[in-house]
Amino acid sequence: MDGAMGLRGLLLCVYLVSLLVLQAMPALGSATGRSKSSEKRQAVDTAVDGVFIRSLKVNCKVTSRFAHYVVTSQVVNTANEAREVAFDVEIPKTAFISDFAITADGNAFIGDIKDKVTAWKQYRKAAISGENAGLVRASGRTMEQFTIHLTVNPQSKVTFQLTYEEVLKRKLKQYEIVIKVKPKQLVHHFEIDVDIFEPQGISKLDAQASFLPKELAAQTIKKSFSGKKGHVLFRPTVSQQQSCPTCSTSLLNGHFKVTYDVSRDKICDLLVANNHFAHFFAPHNLTNMNKNVVFVIDISGSMRGQKVKQTKEALLKILGDMQPGDYFDLVLFGSRVQSWKGSLVQASEANLQAAKDFVRRFSLDEATNLNGGLLQGIEILNQVQESLPELSNHASILIMLTDGDPTEGVTDRSQILKNVRNAIRGRFPLYNLGFGHNVDFNFLEVMSMENNGRAQRIYEDRDATQQLQGFYSQVAKPLLVDVDLQYPQDAVLALTQNRHKQYYEGSEIVVAGRIADNKQSSFKADVRAHGEGQEFSTTCLVDEEEMKKLLRERGHMLENHVERLWAYLTIQELLAKRMKVDGEERANLSSQALRMSLDYGFVTPLTSMSIRGMADQDGLKPIIDKPSEDSPPLEMLGPRRTFVLSALQPSPTRSSSNTQRLPDRVTGVDTDPHFIIHVPQKEDALCFNINEEPGVILSLVQDPNTGFSVNGQLIGNKARSPGQHDGTYFGRLGIANPATAFQLEVTPQNITLNPGSGGPVFSWRDQAVLRQDGVVVTINKKRNLVVSVDDGGTFEVVLHRVWKGSSVHQDFLGFYVLDSHRMSARTHGLLGQFFHPIGFEVSDIRPGSDPTKPDATMVVKNRRLTVTRGLQKDYSKDPRHGAEVSCWFIHNNGAGLIDGAYTDYIISDIF
Repeated sequence: MDGAMGLRGLLLCVYLVSLLVLQAMPALGSATGRSKSSEKRQAVDTAVDGVFIRSLKVNCKVTSRFAHYVVTSQVVNTANEAREVAFDVEIPKTAFISDFAITADGNAFIGDIKDKVTAWKQYRKAAISGENAGLVRASGRTMEQFTIHLTVNPQSKVTFQLTYEEVLKRKLKQYEIVIKVKPKQLVHHFEIDVDIFEPQGISKLDAQASFLPKELAAQTIKKSFSGKKGHVLFRPTVSQQQSCPTCSTSLLNGHFKVTYDVSRDKICDLLVANNHFAHFFAPHNLTNMNKNVVFVIDISGSMRGQKVKQTKEALLKILGDMQPGDYFDLVLFGSRVQSWKGSLVQASEANLQAAKDFVRRFSLDEATNLNGGLLQGIEILNQVQESLPELSNHASILIMLTDGDPTEGVTDRSQILKNVRNAIRGRFPLYNLGFGHNVDFNFLEVMSMENNGRAQRIYEDRDATQQLQGFYSQVAKPLLVDVDLQYPQDAVLALTQNRHKQYYEGSEIVVAGRIADNKQSSFKADVRAHGEGQEFSTTCLVDEEEMKKLLRERGHMLENHVERLWAYLTIQELLAKRMKVDGEERANLSSQALRMSLDYGFVTPLTSMSIRGMADQDGLKPIIDKPSEDSPPLEMLGPRRTFVLSALQPSPTRSSSNTQRLPDRVTGVDTDPHFIIHVPQKEDALCFNINEEPGVILSLVQDPNTGFSVNGQLIGNKARSPGQHDGTYFGRLGIANPATAFQLEVTPQNITLNPGSGGPVFSWRDQAVLRQDGVVVTINKKRNLVVSVDDGGTFEVVLHRVWKGSSVHQDFLGFYVLDSHRMSARTHGLLGQFFHPIGFEVSDIRPGSDPTKPDATMVVKNRRLTVTRGLQKDYSKDPRHGAEVSCWFIHNNGAGLIDGAYTDYIISDIF
């Protein structure tokens, strides 16, 4: 796909309602400051037949154009009998779903992504009968929709969470996120939270809600940006959602739009992280190129009525926008082919007026000689090289509009593709516009892709004229042609499309790739292109200091998003390429796209997501698919299926995109409990023990800026002799993020999400990925779990099981820090205080009491300590055997190394 084309609107429609008839509800006051008990009373009063939406949240995090969305909604059934609810979501066609989960009755039901063939084997009956497998799938203009209907038990709640991702594309000088909200109820906790991080810096940011009065929008929409960061928050109270002060209906019904752009002070925007790169190319202050444009228009009988009227209106407007330096012609095709001039003419005032008269007068024909019309238009542009050399430096563009299939002349689609390809020979782009649903859109799309363009559907609606004009506005101002972005061959292992026929004003070209090991520092990009009357060239180098700064600011999220941006673009391109080929080549491209879809956990046309532990009345389980462009409309998808939840079933291992790569050496605490502090500046490690009694709770990590904390409670060895100190271990960990009300309690037996509010309980026999407001918990069966906090750190909990011959007779836990870049400088705790650089010097190395463990003098924090060289074990990679780590051991419970005394870190509660 042409990376220079504009952003497709991001539309997200979320409504989660009882399917029972909506009844009038008493007016609600503001929910601000309301107690939980009063909230519950009011919820019952305003519920629709006992069902109400407690919360509906849309969280969007954008990092360097890569957008990650999480939609979460909780519904409560206060009735004394089961009720049916629906989760209905619209997402952009360009997006990939990456996760879907339902939590109910203490159990989590999590989506599992498989290749489509495997996923559908168990649903063969539904597939053969032509019914959907319970999950309604449909396509709109720019959206894909799915709905899942679920039976909720009496006096219980259910939480739905959908995650999807895509790369934002720039259109008309801005990126745009449009969220369609339609809850159909007053929602106690409604929130849209958009967080943007752009390394180039944000130059403008705006947010609007079409459904809000201007004064109320000013009160409820909070927007700010400074430097690299932008933030939009929309959190209306219940009273602010009411359509009138005494109404029980909601005015939240329309579009919530966020638009922004980035600073263009520098031509180069080259991002390198974690052996992947993203190059964003959108130079400004360039002179618009003159263009040669030919419009090829279908005038067959099927265009009669509104379609031809709207086409003429759009052509008249487009002709009015032509620049004096442009050259153009018009070609019409029906049963026969006719052109207005048969050659390019300048867009003078007289010529434009004559062309408008021609457009107003032309009448319709019968058949559709699409091949003839295209070849005539191509010939007019090709004449530039032969008879009009003065126009050869212009940007040439061919735009074709049709509403049906070829019925006259050459009608074989493969032959038409070959004819067009051979006639254009890569000289200029072809853009195909398919009017309505009776057109073979895949055919038009392949033809455009084979000729450096793209296809767009024009929908039969009142705004078809605006759709046509909107498309033309994106290609009306070419700035560069033959754009070539080159990277060192020995440094690049994989690369997305790096040659583009044209670059248009207000758009952006994005190239991403994988970089070979040890090649990041020498990485660069060379860009060559032709502009108006001059050659364009520039070289972009990696700013290592700036990259280090960005990693400190955004850490794991930046690395993850750059890699997933590359994966997203690569999969999109592989899927596009496979449309143009057959046989073994198509199979190879499909195999590559499938492998990457599974590796990165994307629902694509080659994969499906099934949800374990759910079934409908026929025993069928729901499947989430990626619908095609020609998917049937919603009302044609067959009978609705309603699902019920069964006992929790473990989900398979999540894709590698959610599996943390462990650093070679990490900071952590394990066994009796031994603390290992990795000091990368010294390429060395420090160790100390804490000797305390079972039951004591120690503060391991505490970030006062965010409130994030990790605390651990000690347990004793079951074989311990009375009165003897025989080792203590961590038997309980509490991880909390108050900003999002997240709590996780971990023991060797269970993992409990939000224990204070009766959250779901998992065992170490489960395999699952849990997400809650920016925190991802990955449970790896019988081994470990990884907690990743979007704006915090990434941590690992290791499970140690007792085995025959073990010296320890009690299961226990280890805790390791995988990434702490984003933790604040004020972070403290027995481990947290070492998240930032610590200096020390070692001297006077001498024999110790144990000949194998020398002593030395260490100066650290202006203190002089006697330390001993020894070995500890890091179990972060191998929980059974561990890996030996050589370190300097600080005696007496870390005295002199840790701030204060170790007793300062004893606290009263796990949270």
